[in-house]
Amino acid sequence: MTPPDSATTALPAAAPAANLNFILICVFIDMLGIGLIVPVLPMLIGEFAGSRENQTHWFGIMSAVFGLMQFIFMPMLGAVSDRIGRRPVLLYSMAGMCINFLSTAWAPNLACLFIGRVVGGMSSASMSVASAYASDVSTPDNRAKSFGKVGAAFGLGFICGPMLGGLLGNVNLHLPFYVAGALSAANFVYGYFVVPESLPAERRSAFSLTKINPLSALFKLARRTDIRGLVVTFALVTGAQMMLQTTWVLYTNFRFDWTPGQNGAAMFCVGLMAAVVQAGLLGILIKRFGEVRLSLLGMCSGGLTYLLYGLATQGWMMYVLIICNVLSFAVGPALQGIISKSTPPNEQGELMGSLQSISSLGVIFMPLLGTAILAEVGHLPANDWRIGSTFYLCAVMQALAILVAQRFFRQHHMQAAKP
Repeated sequence: MTPPDSATTALPAAAPAANLNFILICVFIDMLGIGLIVPVLPMLIGEFAGSRENQTHWFGIMSAVFGLMQFIFMPMLGAVSDRIGRRPVLLYSMAGMCINFLSTAWAPNLACLFIGRVVGGMSSASMSVASAYASDVSTPDNRAKSFGKVGAAFGLGFICGPMLGGLLGNVNLHLPFYVAGALSAANFVYGYFVVPESLPAERRSAFSLTKINPLSALFKLARRTDIRGLVVTFALVTGAQMMLQTTWVLYTNFRFDWTPGQNGAAMFCVGLMAAVVQAGLLGILIKRFGEVRLSLLGMCSGGLTYLLYGLATQGWMMYVLIICNVLSFAVGPALQGIISKSTPPNEQGELMGSLQSISSLGVIFMPLLGTAILAEVGHLPANDWRIGSTFYLCAVMQALAILVAQRFFRQHHMQAAKP
């Protein structure tokens, strides 16, 4: 079978649904592969690190390097896809992730693991380019719906991945990486032979250095004095979430001696709760409380839960806290909704990209901070309350976010009551 040519293949008029289905499959498989390694990568690093302190430090460094590569290369690959088309960039991403997973599985030492994380960060452009592909094959009327489907595929892959990765990791710590590599290879083959180009040559734009500057969006956002309080709130909430995600596996292993399978089950529970709230209950919650009150209630719930995570003495308590922390899963969408209403329609895309840049910076810096703290307390006995120090810091960040948000809402006369 001859693959479609990326430079000349134009989308047939009746093809958008099929092409969107392709991109949904691509996103799901990519996120499934990434999710597979989440419960096992810290344990694999521990095989080479020699001590808990070294294990924690190296995991923080590798997480930060992965985030840094994403922060630098995502806008670059997006700009490249505007110039040469989506298909070749998607194929590059799939091939790079396959190399990342397999090199990690075969890695004989920490240096090779580090190289794998660099390659993975440089290649992980699937979400941004997939969204651009979805935009290409959608009409203006159904574009938001298409983005929602892409987000759902992203979430579904990340819900299933950690559970499967945890089960495979209980058998062998290297096995999830081989499976993730195989999935990425299958995704590449499927894309190479099936996917057409979504961006015709006449709609492509010139490449410029301005487009690939990852800091430009942040500089523009910093000038938005009208929403500065909300931006600070969003940054604090996002930073706390990034620290939680980075230290969760190591913390539960140090505190409760959890296996990759147990961590995979917990992450499945988190993903499922997030999907239920954001895809099913969000509209009801916003109607009941309003975005302002919902964001404050969600931050209060999240702050209390962070504190209790750090104080928990039994593993089963973590599951109870996850289930009870329903409102916190609505904070991000509620804050984005409030910020969006303060921005003109023709600047929405730039605004959301700027908020994503904040999240990207969190992926760089919060792993370094969180793992540095955990490394200092990781040698303590499992029942020592100080092992939860990273979660206590998350609770402090959440409390600061509440104070900043309340001050902003008072200054702008936004009532924390239902509409």
